[in-house]
Amino acid sequence: MSASDTATTERDDTLTSVNPATGEVLATYRIDDEDAVQAAVVKARTAAATWGTLSYDERKKHLLRWASKLVEKSDEFCELIHAENGKPRDDAYLELMLALEHITWAAKNAEKVLKPKKVSPGALMANFAAYLEQRPLGVIGVIGPWNYPVYTPNGSIAYALAAGNAVVFKPSEFSTGIGNFFTTAFTEANPGLPDGVFTTVNGYGVTGAALVRSGVDKIAFTGSTATGKKIMAAASDTLTPVLLECGGKDAVIVAADGDIKAAADAVAWGATGNSGQTCAGVERVYVDKSVAPEFIAEVKRILTDVKPGSDDKAAYGPMTMPSQIDIVRRHIEDALKNGGKAVLGGVESIKGPFIEPVVIVDADESSEAVTEETFGPTVTIRTVEGIDEAVRLTNANKYGLGSAVYSRKHGLEIARRLKVGATSVNSVLGFAAISALPFGGVGDSGIGRIHGAPGMLEFSRPHSIAVQRFTIPGMALLSYSRTDSTMKLLRKLVPLLHGRHK
Repeated sequence: MSASDTATTERDDTLTSVNPATGEVLATYRIDDEDAVQAAVVKARTAAATWGTLSYDERKKHLLRWASKLVEKSDEFCELIHAENGKPRDDAYLELMLALEHITWAAKNAEKVLKPKKVSPGALMANFAAYLEQRPLGVIGVIGPWNYPVYTPNGSIAYALAAGNAVVFKPSEFSTGIGNFFTTAFTEANPGLPDGVFTTVNGYGVTGAALVRSGVDKIAFTGSTATGKKIMAAASDTLTPVLLECGGKDAVIVAADGDIKAAADAVAWGATGNSGQTCAGVERVYVDKSVAPEFIAEVKRILTDVKPGSDDKAAYGPMTMPSQIDIVRRHIEDALKNGGKAVLGGVESIKGPFIEPVVIVDADESSEAVTEETFGPTVTIRTVEGIDEAVRLTNANKYGLGSAVYSRKHGLEIARRLKVGATSVNSVLGFAAISALPFGGVGDSGIGRIHGAPGMLEFSRPHSIAVQRFTIPGMALLSYSRTDSTMKLLRKLVPLLHGRHK
């Protein structure tokens, strides 16, 4: 099997994982059909009955043991990530490090976010005590991506587990081994827990579709917008709620007062790191005309020496999903046809599963390289008249996931004008490494949030409890026993409470 072949091969009942750089067969897995998926969900529901009743401290201990087990096995795990996903070993370790940060944050902050809260009942219900409590949903189905096969699904998995749910995880067919290793580490770290707290089902899209139909209490999906829409439509049949983290076409704005060298360095890495296969990676740049020549020259200088490969000297690895190579090629060709100029690389940069950096300047905003997610080591740079134009063009895209702004004096002000889920000022992707910050997008970038308190709340349901502490004669408002005098009193009180605001 050559490196240009698909990264996985399929028979009726098995899935074979291969190294995307070499085509080497890594392992074979049994595909879980609908009956197997249903059995996994039933087992998870039984386990959830135990896991969900543990105290926050008890769940924290189990989650932190899992993190420790992943650290213990980090060399083996990172070698697997390198082999099955293709990214450099150092990048694999950084991904694991970020996942560990989120596991720890979720474990230590679940109680703070989810513990019962007493709220004010208001003047008219002063004889009541009011409580807001969060309950686990039950069983969460997680469908993960291949580009960040640990960090990204973990943003749902760790938070769902910390909130008291069991999880059934379907990893991408391009990272099946990684997903199973992740799950096995949890089981090995916690042998005393019932089987099914965190389990994996393996397969292709059919297995994922079966998980959506399986009766789970929520589906958390990361992947393309097109697939996200199909999942949402299928889930609507049973009113299963969904959390969708979909595509991005993230922009960087470089203002006239930005640190040009720092911005160029960040854009070079953000556009090509992980072979550009990052949903919140840099795909578009809008740079003020006063600094555009210097910025473009610096990006070109940096990326001229950046090369892909599978050895330890490579800056990034191969394209993990071979079909994406054709999309990258089409976007480059379309940009060049629509006024773009390649100042570095071009179609000739595509060399098998490896694509060298491509920098295209001033392509028309209607070209696919600007409007659609490329997911490769390419970037478009457009010169703009000023910040207003940069903001307008950034917000004109149908995606709204992440973004970045480079400005010494106005970064926060510019960031607040962007129609996106997250912005990093004077850096790229900083928000993704901060556990307390939620991550997710608007528009075609998805629905809901992972990470932080909002991400934790995605995997719980609010339960409102009103307790009548004592009765007030004649004031039984929610009863036929209320009196005429009570209503006369209310007609005097309501204007005093609510009618004096002009």
